[in-house]
This record gives sequence, structure tokens and C-alpha cells, in this order.
Amino acid sequence: MSAPAIDRAPAGRSDRPEPLVVTAPYDGRVIGTVAQSVPADVDGILERARTGARISRGLSRFARHEILDRATALLRERAEEAATLIVAEAGKTIRQARKEVRRAVMTISLSADAARSHPGEVIAFDAFEGSESRRGWFTREPLGIILAITPYNDALNLVAHKLGPAIAGGNAVVLKPSQLTPLTARFLVDLLVDAGLPDEIVTVVHGDRDLAQALVAAREVRMVSFTGGFATGEAIARGAGLKKLAMELGGNAPVIVFADADLDTAAEACVSGAFWAAGQNCVGAQRLLVERSAYDTFRERLVAYAVALRAGDPSDEATDVGPMISAEAAHRAERLVDDAVAAGGRVLVGHRRTGAVYAPTVVEDVPASCELWADEVFAPVVVLTAFDTEEEAIARADDTEYALHAATFTSDIARALRVADRLEAGGVMVNDSSDYRVDSMPFGGAKYGSMGREGVRFAYEEMTQPKVICINA
Repeated sequence: MSAPAIDRAPAGRSDRPEPLVVTAPYDGRVIGTVAQSVPADVDGILERARTGARISRGLSRFARHEILDRATALLRERAEEAATLIVAEAGKTIRQARKEVRRAVMTISLSADAARSHPGEVIAFDAFEGSESRRGWFTREPLGIILAITPYNDALNLVAHKLGPAIAGGNAVVLKPSQLTPLTARFLVDLLVDAGLPDEIVTVVHGDRDLAQALVAAREVRMVSFTGGFATGEAIARGAGLKKLAMELGGNAPVIVFADADLDTAAEACVSGAFWAAGQNCVGAQRLLVERSAYDTFRERLVAYAVALRAGDPSDEATDVGPMISAEAAHRAERLVDDAVAAGGRVLVGHRRTGAVYAPTVVEDVPASCELWADEVFAPVVVLTAFDTEEEAIARADDTEYALHAATFTSDIARALRVADRLEAGGVMVNDSSDYRVDSMPFGGAKYGSMGREGVRFAYEEMTQPKVICINA
């Protein structure tokens, strides 16, 4: 599949960088090119965004709703085209890509609702002595220009999570999608324009870290909304200056399985949570802590489910696990497992690589000092270990700075609520995989680096600001 390069950024200088060539992770074929920008282009990019901000702010809430509502319908109509592009560009299996498109449809639909459902509130000034003659309200007003930086792993829906709420709130957006998946982002922006969004409201740019840093530092950018890794998040925070930051950073999700759980359901859910999207999922199940009395049974079932998964061509309807985003990413996963094995870990299944395809891998007895346990793997690798007490399980689950989601499986509701209350995470799933998410819920991390929440309503609030109107009559 090919897609045209549409350069929405200003022309800038004549000494342009080479176009970015986009290749398929599975077979390396070229699927498109896009023009790249450089720091010298930032003034022109911001000039266009200023125009977009004026236009966006001038749109009524009804107009924003109608644009997003039409975009919802268009994306539903073009769902298979979008899914096919995701398969080619990001390497997701066709079944997973279709699910991502369905979620993006919901994200844009929720954004349409937010455009006219959250205008503000009446303030009861007359409830306070001395203010009896006053009446008023607050509205939610746009911030202005928002810089959105998105990753490759949900190349459509995570872009929708930035653009939908920003447009609903009356902002302009400078969108810098991953260099690995720019075509899917452009597809969504073009679709929004087809739905009636004025072209200047979203400016799509592509370029290296220098371009990103120049945009982050720009004084006119009122907010940076970033999804990605901790190291990049720290660099953004250092360079942003006085502006609003919203960051959804990495994860290292623990799943605690107690002996009284339905072990077959737990094993099946953990396999799905660990290997969905080739493990490139910030809330994917990574560390499975299983009560010792149930450990052998759970391990047997987990391995059986993992062995049954078919890895390979993502366009094949029968494929369960597609390639990682690149051969380099798959090689990193292979190295992390090799290091864990050298430290005493034992591979139960998987640990085979062909190009960018890394077979679903289960490793047990990994020391806590290993990168495979301590850091985000972002690969189809899951670590299995036993625990003896609830206290031990919680302590080990919380032994990380990465705290997006966690999960627990148990038939004891009192225990489930107790564990959920004590786990330090942005979300705790009970009797479900850690990677469960619906696009209306607040989504974000706890602990180090946590800033703000996604989920349409919550992102809409992050991307707007209250304005009080008070009338002394």
C-alpha cells in the first residue's frame, strides 16, 4: 500500500532534509514518504498554528461537535482502509488493527460529545455573604496552541486521543507523530479535514529530536501532550519552560494471581495482555506474580496458551502476534531475555526471532536486578514468579517507578478491594488483564513522572482552562 506525502508544514529553507521513507516492519517494503521539517521551520509552523488557533476558537461548540461527529462517521466508513494502513505501517495484526480503528471511532465520538457537553458550570456566588447580588458562571476556554507528540504503538487511536479533545476544546494542534508511523496520523488528519475541520487547525510535522526540542521550547506553545518513554519525557520537561505538560509515560504492569482465582481465565487473560500488539503496550502484562500453591498449574496453562499463538504475517487473519516495530526492537527484546537467562532466568516458551518477529516468550525465575524485571520491556515477553503472602505480592508489584496499570485475579472480593486499594498505579483491573482500557476512563500513571490524565473528558479538561464571568446586578 502506498500513501502520498502531503507536506502541511511551511516550505522553510531550500536545504531540506531527505524525505522520511516509511517501511513495513514485517517485510521492509516502502509504503510511503513524508517531507521533514527542521528547527528553522518552527517560526512558520507557529505562524500557521496561530491562524489555526484563531479559527478554532471562533468555532461554536456546535460546529466543533458537528465536525467531530462527521469524522466519526467517516472513520467508521473507512475503517478497513485505516486498519490496512495500520497493519502495513505499524505491524499490528489485521484483527488487532480493526479493534484499534473501532476504539478510535469511539474516541472521536466521545470528543464530539465533549465539545458541547462540558461548557462549564454555574457558580453560586449568592451562597456567600456579601455576594448575594452576584450571579455568574465559568466556561471552559481553549489554551491556544497544543503540541502533541505521539508514539507508534497505537498510531491511530493515540493520535485521536490528542486531536479529538483538543479540537473539542477549541485549540489548534501541532502534531508530531512517531517517525515510524506518520502515515496513519496523516490519514486521521486528512479525514478530519474531509469532515469539515479548517485545514489550519492541525499542522502535522515530521522531523528529528532537534525539531521536537525546538517546538517544545517555543513560548507560544501553551501545552505539550506527550505519550512515550521516560527519558524523552524528562527531556521535554527540562526544555518546556512555563507551559502545561501532560505525559503518559512507560509502564511495567504487575499482575497478582491468587490461588483462589479461576486460573484458566487468568492465564488466558494474561497471555492476551502480554502479547497483544506484539507486547508493544504500555499497560501490557509484564510481571506475573502467582501464589505458590497455584504456581505450577498456572504456569502450565499460561505456557499452553502462549504456545498456541501464531506469530508472523500481520495481514494474515490467522496471525495472533505480528512483528515488532523494527528488527532492532526485536533484537533488544532478544538481548534482554539473554541477559535474564545469564542471570539465572529460565525460558519456558519462545525466545526465537526472525527479523522483526519475536515469538511470544515466557521467562521464569528472573532476578529483580535484571532489566527484564525492573524496566519496561515493550515486547512480547512476560516474566513469571511465585509469591507466598499477600504482603509480599504487593511489595514486589509496587517495586518499580513505572506505575500505569496493575491487575489482580481472585475470587475473594474483600481481598480484591484490599489489594486494589494498596497497589500504587493509575488503574487496577480486577479479574481482568492489566491492559484493559475503555477510552472514556481517566488514563495515566502514578509515581514518578505522572502528569495529567488522558481519556476524552479528562484530556478535554487538561486542554482547556476555566474562565469566570461574574455579574453584579
